[in-house]
Amino acid sequence: MDQATYVEGFHHPEAVRKMSYHPLGNTGLQVSRVALGGGPFGGLYGTVLEQEGVATVHHALKSGINYIDTAPWYGNGRSEELLGKALKDVPRGAYYIGTKVGRYEPHIDRMFDFSAERVEKSVDKSLKLLGLDYVDVIQVHDLEFAENIDIVLTQTLPALQRVVQQGKARYIGITGYPVHLLKEVIEKSSVMIDVVLSYTRNTLIDDTLSEFMPFFKSRGVGVINACAVGMGLLCDGELVDWHPAPQDMREACRQALQHCKAMGVDLARLAVQHSLKLEGVATHLMGNNNITILQRNLDSVLTPPTPLEDKLSQEVRQRFFDPLPRKHWEEEDSKMYWRKLRKQTEQYAKNMK
Repeated sequence: MDQATYVEGFHHPEAVRKMSYHPLGNTGLQVSRVALGGGPFGGLYGTVLEQEGVATVHHALKSGINYIDTAPWYGNGRSEELLGKALKDVPRGAYYIGTKVGRYEPHIDRMFDFSAERVEKSVDKSLKLLGLDYVDVIQVHDLEFAENIDIVLTQTLPALQRVVQQGKARYIGITGYPVHLLKEVIEKSSVMIDVVLSYTRNTLIDDTLSEFMPFFKSRGVGVINACAVGMGLLCDGELVDWHPAPQDMREACRQALQHCKAMGVDLARLAVQHSLKLEGVATHLMGNNNITILQRNLDSVLTPPTPLEDKLSQEVRQRFFDPLPRKHWEEEDSKMYWRKLRKQTEQYAKNMK
């Protein structure tokens, strides 16, 4: 077996053979079609017990998944810490891993810091929690929350370049919700950007990512697509209270879910299959709270859709999502953050008088 991250005696050979691997832009990395999202391990979508999380990581890697994504923001370091424990006895050559800088604590005044000084401290802390000497990809996390893009261009990215030069990371990436902003930063940056991570912009609801794929390809940038189920919008279960989707979108998703249930079809599987159709994406990042969800996601990816599922996917889009006046929440999330921060700053100033 010639897959670069295959390790004899660790992987399940048959599972690895079923997985496909694709180039991550010009990095030279061949990443699995499915990637392991570290958000759930930080408690973003409910409680995950450490033992259960570790077992999920091991099952994912042995099943042929070779890319892991995490961040300090996921549980204020908890995701990285759990992954560090899970990866302790896993051969380093069996996986690639990416973490992030820029987004940190849940406190509104300490949530974001894109300064060069914080970048270097953050990377060192992440490596310590992960128990690693280096990560394969280091990314700017949710760059739309920076006070202005110049900070990212003049401080964050040059600091990441130094991190790469120091051997603490191999490639540089950026992440964010507004895809046009990812494009703008790539165009303006003097630092080579190797990877972009886009989330919830390649779904049954919103296909914005497809418009930007020719640009990313022209620049040799690897594309990681995350959240095919819209961070829980397009799957069964209670939606997290922090989800930024507007009410009409939530209602459309609820109706689509009930319609699919009545037809005996899983809406989440339709969402995953739809997302997989976008050409040029290197890997599809999926969060998994446990082995059961992981296996369901793997089955959704590895098993082609039935004629009924293909028909229902098109029907769901036309009936429930095409009529929506707006298919995204771009800028709303960051605007809310700055409103809250200004309000807190004003209140603090009043208290100091």
